[in-house]
Amino acid sequence: MSDSYVIIGDGIAGASAAETLREEAPDAEITVLTDEGESLYNRILIKEYAKGKLPEAPISIHQESWYDDHDVDLRLNTVVVDIDVEADAVHTHEGETFEYDSLLLAVGGTPQQLPVENADADGIHHFWTFQDARNIKESVEDAEQAVIVGAGLLGIDFAAICGAQDVEAKYLMRGDAWWRYALSKEGADIMHDAMRERGVEPVFDSGVDRFETDENGHVEAAVDPNGERYECDFAGVAIGLNFNTELVESTPIGTENGIVVDEHMRTTVDNVFAAGDITTFNDLILGEQAKNGSWGSAKEQGTIAARNMVEYGSEEFEWVSSYSITHFDFPFLSFGHPTLGDESAEATTDDNEWRRVALKDGKVVGGVLIGDLSPQSAFKQLMREGRDVSGQTDLLMEPGFSVDDLAPTTEQ
Repeated sequence: MSDSYVIIGDGIAGASAAETLREEAPDAEITVLTDEGESLYNRILIKEYAKGKLPEAPISIHQESWYDDHDVDLRLNTVVVDIDVEADAVHTHEGETFEYDSLLLAVGGTPQQLPVENADADGIHHFWTFQDARNIKESVEDAEQAVIVGAGLLGIDFAAICGAQDVEAKYLMRGDAWWRYALSKEGADIMHDAMRERGVEPVFDSGVDRFETDENGHVEAAVDPNGERYECDFAGVAIGLNFNTELVESTPIGTENGIVVDEHMRTTVDNVFAAGDITTFNDLILGEQAKNGSWGSAKEQGTIAARNMVEYGSEEFEWVSSYSITHFDFPFLSFGHPTLGDESAEATTDDNEWRRVALKDGKVVGGVLIGDLSPQSAFKQLMREGRDVSGQTDLLMEPGFSVDDLAPTTEQ
């Protein structure tokens, strides 16, 4: 009798798991359950669609026919309401039951909503799914003034969308810089200037105390904690994710800011695995538990999870993630865990070229590159090797840096 695998979620983690399971277990029964109404699409490209730079067509990755061709049972618009780990079964909102030998949770997260008055008004958007992108594109095309909230990697997508659609925007930030946990003033100012060039004005030490609406319930202004009022007919909110752990709350599956997994992507229940944004995983490079929401990381986690579902212990998840932004005239890339570490080194190497490397116990754990991305391979190599660069961090800042520029390990 063939094994049965159930995957909850058809994002890149769930889809890559389905691909790998079919390769590793040709005769297995594979079922993918997703609450979305469409099959796998490129979550990276939906921002370009919302900017008006791409049509819908190139964004789809797996047409529904792909699942038929690979004998994968795809169930769209299907909400899982219960997981019974003792009976090895999941139950859906329509009363269907799917039994499994192994289960993969690739359930991701849901955008957080601001806990303020009128946060759910018409014209206020969160950005996570393709349908969100469609709604944002339609709304922003008719907008004149916007407010953006959330000074991170998702919030800046809203800034780029407003800039591309010629909508003047105020970008309200709680601190004194965009992504202040990963950038110093020098690096952040490059980003601030790029926003201003596109009609997006950063507003520091701000935020939202409440939204105001018109008589039709559409947003017309945001009022910050300082009492400043910013008129808007479009608002984008990107303040983080609530991880979808409610599905496992009544189970023995361990959670800690997500679903806890080991280096094989297995949860605290032997035949239940997890992959993607939802995981709090054992980062073998960092040497501690970590989270990562990048596309590449989620894809690799799905692949590793599938291989271990077929044969547990067959492969470990060891990955240096990266996240790039292509909204401006210069490239931007973060890698690893740029907000962690106990020290850092940074340098401005040219106009609109800046780099920062975060270190822990003398080892590179992450960083940010603006303008010149050429050192990324070297920095990632240092992370994978766990190489101690104590006393040599100045070399990391040199233009054209190579790992070969460092003293051999035996001489350190």
